[in-house]
Amino acid sequence: MIPFSSIVQKAKEYRPDISKFLRDMIGIPSESCGEREVILRIKREMESVGFDRVEIDPMGNILGFLGNGKHLIAMDAHIDTVGVGDRSLWTHDPYQGYEDDDVIVGRGASDQEGGMASMVYAGKIIRDLGLGGDYTLLVTGTVQEEDCDGLCWQYIIEKDGIRPEFVVVTEPTSLNIYRGQRGRMEIRIATKGVSCHGSAPERGDNAIYKMAPILTELRALHENLHFDPFLGKGSLTVSEIFFSSPSRCAVADGCSISVDRRLTNGETWESALQEIRNLPAVKAANAEVSMYSYDRPSYTGLVYPTECYFPTWVLDEGSPACAALVDAYRGLFGKEPLVDKWTFSTNGVSIMGRFGIPCVGFGPGHEDQAHAPNERTWKDELVAAAAMYAAVPSMYLERHSR
Repeated sequence: MIPFSSIVQKAKEYRPDISKFLRDMIGIPSESCGEREVILRIKREMESVGFDRVEIDPMGNILGFLGNGKHLIAMDAHIDTVGVGDRSLWTHDPYQGYEDDDVIVGRGASDQEGGMASMVYAGKIIRDLGLGGDYTLLVTGTVQEEDCDGLCWQYIIEKDGIRPEFVVVTEPTSLNIYRGQRGRMEIRIATKGVSCHGSAPERGDNAIYKMAPILTELRALHENLHFDPFLGKGSLTVSEIFFSSPSRCAVADGCSISVDRRLTNGETWESALQEIRNLPAVKAANAEVSMYSYDRPSYTGLVYPTECYFPTWVLDEGSPACAALVDAYRGLFGKEPLVDKWTFSTNGVSIMGRFGIPCVGFGPGHEDQAHAPNERTWKDELVAAAAMYAAVPSMYLERHSR
């Protein structure tokens, strides 16, 4: 039998340690491709609490191993953050942070270094209570997710050669269990024109004017995208606009926009591109529609290029991985969990979206705190998440043996 009450009690005992570790991580700026120092801080904590093996791979992801059983179970937190934006919107310094009895405030508190803090102390709870079994627990602190979600796990699977039986993604879920998300892609639309002096615009061909009707048709396209009963509707928004021109006194010879496209079940990257290419204004302007690619070096200098396509994924509610989390939740907290989905994107786009490895989400913190000023998380949720992560491997093995 899994000692649920002992797990909860141990997690409560480590509340101050979890909080301090999270405050330390928040205090180290760690935007995408600048995560080195926070990775080293995590390494020290993993070694201190008793992980059997701690490695940093060539991309810069940290991999902490506990146990040596045949069932490889992974838990993941990306440990990079976005920037702080307008500091005047922050009540407290985003890196010095703030805490009281209930909350911790600072960049990365919910998205998503809180999940990292809870995972590391789940490892200590497993060690303290002798909860090991025929499994190996892999705890990953992954890089560049905010820049290119899932790239880290493409590398872990394809280059590190690691393929878990399932992965718990610890992005914020408000302690609900999430089993899917819409995918996304980053699309570029470009129009070309001919420049001339601005005093006689009729001599040229303005690329910005060609883009104007495309923007209107994109807005209308958004309203009519496919709807899925679980994941909801596909969406798009224009997120950036660029131009090229010889000067302010000239007709623009180039214009391009970026489109953030969210893909629901039943949509593909091919269909998403074709929908845009079929727009009358796109055809009239002979606009080029393409997908962005990503090739920014990690903090180690490694370049691992990929297309900016991040597939949709949904895990069946009756799957062993999802069922293990539901059973563990019931045992720990004595109530039924809410099983739902994320609005935003996670590393699951690679883990399950690209590679078909079952993926299920459970995390401290709230989705609406992500990227927001005065980002915060809740200490009670950090403790509950640590208990959950400690119980899940044993629960999975128990279900596996039935």
